[in-house]
Amino acid sequence: MTIAEVARKYDLTADTLRYYERIGLIPKVNRTNGGIRDYSDEDCRWIEFIKCMRGAGLPIEALIEYVNLFQMGNATLEDRKALLIEQRDILENRIREMQKTLKRLNEKIKRYEELIVPIEDELR
Repeated sequence: MTIAEVARKYDLTADTLRYYERIGLIPKVNRTNGGIRDYSDEDCRWIEFIKCMRGAGLPIEALIEYVNLFQMGNATLEDRKALLIEQRDILENRIREMQKTLKRLNEKIKRYEELIVPIEDELR
């Protein structure tokens, strides 16, 4: 697939894909004889993984480290697992904090609704 096709498929810009490749977030993409990037199915799986992890808020630095470890082979299995566990724990904590914030927002909205209904009734 060309960079334009991949960009459309994953709702990313071509600049983002080039940036991800340049910083090592996705492994080097093969090129055609004419120098055009030719994304393989494996490249696309990396993009899906990175997009998912970034969407969840994982830092680029952690993902670059993961990709680097992956490229070193099976000797890094435990390190990769530890990195993923660490990021999962951080994400779970963020989710808990976001749930607290959501609860507080819902309570605040409810208070506004309790104030607004009597005022609206007076206006009728």
